[in-house]
Order: sequence, then structure tokens, then C-alpha cells
Amino acid sequence: MSPVIATVILVAVAITVAVAVAYWMGGIASQYTKFEKVEIQSGVCEFDQAYGNWTITMKLKNTGTAAATLISVFINNVEVGTYGVTSTADLATATNMTTTTSITSGDSIMVKVYIGGSYSTLSSGTAVNIKIHSAGGMDYITLIELI
Repeated sequence: MSPVIATVILVAVAITVAVAVAYWMGGIASQYTKFEKVEIQSGVCEFDQAYGNWTITMKLKNTGTAAATLISVFINNVEVGTYGVTSTADLATATNMTTTTSITSGDSIMVKVYIGGSYSTLSSGTAVNIKIHSAGGMDYITLIELI
């Protein structure tokens, strides 16, 4: 066998092994790089005359690769005590986020925030800052105008 053919075979084997190792390392790395990312897709605000409070309904979707656990909601940086979460699959079922709410990757939920008490004096046209805090330390913020 000539030295040129031996060199070509040796280079081909080295490239094949390098590609195999790269795929193997890529598979291992993807297991440890999961992240949460919640998108606030829409927000609608209504005033409820019967109760005298504002109701903000937001649709959230987890577009990350890991489950997101939502633990609290803030309005103008003050934690809200009354809010509820409704699954988009079954709008009749509502749970509250006083414990935690988990959104698996790719799923959507509806979050209803009720603004009353000291905030009930807010007028139509006022913009409020809504912040949803997750257990992973992420904050998801949107600005919603009261209608």
C-alpha cells in the first residue's frame, strides 16, 4: 500500500471519529441547556360594574424547552392577592396561583388578574405594569391599558 493511500484512509477515519464525537457531545449538551420562556401573547382588560374592579385576562404560552413555574403576579410592582389561572383546553376549570402554576413546554394558559381595593380608583385609559414572576427567577412584563 502506498503512503498516499494510507494517509487518505487515516484522514478519513479521523474525520469520521471527529464527527461522531461532535454528535455525541451535542446530544449531551442539549440535556443540560433547557430553559423556560413564557410569552404574554395577549392581554384584555374589562371593568366589572357589579364588583367594581378591573379584570385583566392574559394568554401565556411557554415557548421554552423546560417547564415554567409561575409563583406570583405584580401590578405596578405590588403583589396581587387575587388572581386565577384557567387552562385554555378547559376554560370551565379555574385554579388560583396562590401555590404555584406550572406550564409545560409548548402549553398555553389564561391568567385572570382582578384589580380592586386601592387600585379600583384607576380610570379608563390608565396603563398598568403587569409582571409575572417564575420560580426560575424570570420576570415576564407587559403594559396593559385599562379600557
